[in-house]
Amino acid sequence: MNKRHLLLLAALLALLSLLLFISRPAAESDNPAPAPATPASTSSAAPANPAPIASLAKLDGQAPARRALDIQRWTTTEGARVLFVEARELPMFDLRLTFAAGSSQDGATPGLAMLTNSMLNEGIAGQDTTAIAAGFESLGAGFGNGAYRDMAVASLRSLSAAELRTPALDLFARVVGAPTFPDAALARMKNQLLSGFELQKQNPGKLASIALFQQLYGRHPYAQPSDGTAQSVPAISRAQLAAFHARAYAAGNAVIALVGDLSRSEAEAIAAQLSASLPKGAALPVPAAPAAPAAGRQHIEFPSQQTHLMLAQLGIDRRDPDYAALYVGNQILGGGGFGTRLMEEVREKRGLTYGIYSAFSPMQVAGPFMINVQTRAELSEATLELVRSLVRDFIASGPSAEELRQTQRELAGSFPLSTASNADIVGQLGAIGFYDLPSTQLEDFMNQVQQLSVEQVRAAMARHLDPDAFVVVSSGPTVAQQPLPPPVERPAAQTAGVPEH
Repeated sequence: MNKRHLLLLAALLALLSLLLFISRPAAESDNPAPAPATPASTSSAAPANPAPIASLAKLDGQAPARRALDIQRWTTTEGARVLFVEARELPMFDLRLTFAAGSSQDGATPGLAMLTNSMLNEGIAGQDTTAIAAGFESLGAGFGNGAYRDMAVASLRSLSAAELRTPALDLFARVVGAPTFPDAALARMKNQLLSGFELQKQNPGKLASIALFQQLYGRHPYAQPSDGTAQSVPAISRAQLAAFHARAYAAGNAVIALVGDLSRSEAEAIAAQLSASLPKGAALPVPAAPAAPAAGRQHIEFPSQQTHLMLAQLGIDRRDPDYAALYVGNQILGGGGFGTRLMEEVREKRGLTYGIYSAFSPMQVAGPFMINVQTRAELSEATLELVRSLVRDFIASGPSAEELRQTQRELAGSFPLSTASNADIVGQLGAIGFYDLPSTQLEDFMNQVQQLSVEQVRAAMARHLDPDAFVVVSSGPTVAQQPLPPPVERPAAQTAGVPEH
């Protein structure tokens, strides 16, 4: 270090000392030491007899409060079914139209339903997609849409003040009731879908899913992918979209769900306006019940380190009387995340995967029961056999009393979330109306869940699942297989103590 550096360092130290000296009095005056507490000051700061803290133990075992729903139902002149819940807490409303216009209605043109729904807000008379989006935005409203295997939906969220509600509803009615399906927008949508099909070729999970539905449903409408295929989409014409809209988006094929800051008379006026804006027509027929496929196995060769395994068999339709028992049974088997049978045995004890899940997907007719797991390629066969044995054991023995009690408690605790917001409620109303369920469905379901016994859950699972009837699709590399690693029991939780260091 030279002389110049030493002088610079000395100057910096001197400046720092000066700043500390100047700031010390100010700091001390800004933060005076607190005065010692006196008996008088202590008594004035806290009440003499503070209220006792309520014990959380009193809440143990009690179900949380639920939001009571007064569901009002009627049918419009054109045949649309309406479900309405008045909710005055916020100055807004949520609206959802649900049509039996999913891919099960595609016929010989896979992708037709999805393209029709996607094109709703691409153009109306005098407005393109940009103008439509700007129109909703200027009113503080939001538009949404989507198409699935059973249904297609269109939704609106808007403020309830008449000066904003009226133009928002007018725009929504034109978008859903009279789309123009512009050619340029259709070409753009097709290109996006074709790009997506190319990406699917690099996704082993998606490839397995497509193949699984084809194996499970054969020639049934549920077998075809909702977004169509690379062969079907390019040939879909504007005229086909218009014809599908005319029959599938008809008022008689619609369920109108409405929740929010509206009176009954206002809700009736909204439903009447929307119903009148839709094409005239009756409800479309429900697809035929699918035939159960033979058990089988299909492998898709894919260069990767992991193998996707998907197992499926036919499950139930949404109105099946065993719905509650199967829902609970699946939560215990593999639908409830961590702590389920499948997760404990496959992930926790053997480390074969990051996650394994099972699910019933009830639909208009029998939807799938599926198990999905991704594991190391060399352990894929051993993992598959382990999953089969776990399902077999569960069907034979059912859940334990403790597993059932814990699941019932968890469902009771989470149940209020199903109606926590207007958006949640409008979704529930849409499903209730679409599947023609009773207005008391939510309460009925929870009551059924709480009354279930171990034997009822076991019997329901045994009625609807056969451990030897799975259709299995795997996607991954063909490699030499290794035996299943032994399970590792997790150590018991240690009592927390005072650290020794």
